[in-house]
This record gives sequence, structure tokens and C-alpha cells, in this order.
Amino acid sequence: MAGLCKATIIGNLGGDPELRYTAAGRPFATFNVACNRTYTTSDGERKEETEWFRVTAWARLAELCNQFLSKGRKVYIEGRLSSRSWEAPDGQKRFSLEIAAAEMVLLDSRPRGDNLEGHVGAVDDGSDLDAIPF
Repeated sequence: MAGLCKATIIGNLGGDPELRYTAAGRPFATFNVACNRTYTTSDGERKEETEWFRVTAWARLAELCNQFLSKGRKVYIEGRLSSRSWEAPDGQKRFSLEIAAAEMVLLDSRPRGDNLEGHVGAVDDGSDLDAIPF
């Protein structure tokens, strides 16, 4: 039986996405999303906590994230959890748990000049409109 490793978050971008390319030329974007939680303690005190999530998007989704996301925007991210480890320059072993995005939905109002419909997953960029026979 196959397993399931899925993550869904809604939050605000902590900064603009950073678009880079692999050695093979494949685009990927990384960005952080802050998810806030408000709760009341047993003493009646309201508290707020913020969890930060590192998100990586690949290929066309990476390019779209870079184009349409910016610091502070509210976003829905769906993807799979992905872990990696590496050795830092100081010799320490480092570990990261991040979300490999498969889908992104903008949840806030669009800034002026932004013509994205809001839902970004498999997006048709309209490049083959000339191929339509009518």
C-alpha cells in the first residue's frame, strides 16, 4: 500500500520568492510562509504563535510564484513534505523539512496590473491559442 505525505498551509509570505536554476537549467523558487495561530490560555489570556514554513516550487509553478507572489501576500500552498540534510561550512550536520509545492492559490486581492485568476497549479499560459481552428 502506498503512503501519503501531504501538506496544506495558508499564510502570508515572509519575503519575495527567490528564483534560481539548477545546473541543468530547471527553475525553482524558494520562499517562506508564516502561519499564525491565535488561542486563549486557561487563564483567559489571548496568545498568538507563528510557524514558519519553507516552500520550494519547481518548473512553471516556480516561475509563476516568482512573478505573482510578494512579501505579505496571503497564499494557499499544497504539496508534499520533503526533508534534506547537508553539512554546513562549520562542519555541523544540518536538517531541513520543507514543502515541495504542487499547487498555489492567491487568497488576497490582486495588486494592480496582476491578471492572474487566483488559482495556480497547472496553468494554461495561452501560448497555443493560434492552434484553435475557430
